[in-house]
Amino acid sequence: MNTMKTRNFLKPLATGAMALLMSVSALAQTGGAPRTAAPASAQPAPVGLSSGATAEYRLGSGDAIRITVFQNPDMTLETRVSEAGTISFPLLGTVRIGGLSVSDAEGRIAEGLRKGNFVKQPQVSILVMKVTGNQASVLGAVNQPGRYPLELADTRLTDLLANARGVAPSGGDLLVVSGQRGGKAFRMEVDLPTLFGPNGREQDIIIQNGDVLWVDRFPMIYIYGEVQKPGQIRLERGMTLLQGLAAGGGLTLRGTDRGIRVHRKGTDGKVQELKPGMDEALKDGDVIYVRESLF
Repeated sequence: MNTMKTRNFLKPLATGAMALLMSVSALAQTGGAPRTAAPASAQPAPVGLSSGATAEYRLGSGDAIRITVFQNPDMTLETRVSEAGTISFPLLGTVRIGGLSVSDAEGRIAEGLRKGNFVKQPQVSILVMKVTGNQASVLGAVNQPGRYPLELADTRLTDLLANARGVAPSGGDLLVVSGQRGGKAFRMEVDLPTLFGPNGREQDIIIQNGDVLWVDRFPMIYIYGEVQKPGQIRLERGMTLLQGLAAGGGLTLRGTDRGIRVHRKGTDGKVQELKPGMDEALKDGDVIYVRESLF
């Protein structure tokens, strides 16, 4: 009796196990459980097309490079890219690589070796030892003016300014970028204080070969007459006549605010004598004269 009960109890378990084995076998034959297609937005982006990808450096004339071919040490070459953008490579002769990215230049040399049946599966590597083909200049009121290599294709204005060790103490707020874009003359004025503001990224442009950055000196005003500290004064943004007088130490005991005159050069180059109000903004090059009181 106990044996019959045990058999009756195990029978449903055996049936379930058999059904499970048949289900697993069917899944193995069909390649697994059915998969639903991922939405287009969930598909992985192609390699190299992500918004954060860094642009690759492009070779320019004068760049010093070392070319190696894997397992072919006799093909190792150290050379410079000519002014015409070419190099002379063993077995291939003249190869034009100027303007190509490093990976594209490697591919061009490898293709030549493969098509010429010199190497069956060439693996070419190019190392840029010195960048001279792509440069930009930083001039004016910076701590270290000079020409700087553009080692990255996406070198930005702030990167080049950092290479020049920033704006000098005598530098102003205006930076001018000049060069060429699309074969046409390019000029852009950048307000340095706003460059690091919320919308500064728009002004932090990518620098191209041959660009020149010019940082102007800070604007000056001049004050003389009956003031405590006559001389030249840095013109701060939005500085008024009253603030200019305060920067000059204020009036002496003999000075009078009724005798204040501002000499300003007009667009025609002629100097005009003005009597502005105390809240009027000063301009670069203004000369403030404080007369002596007659009483």
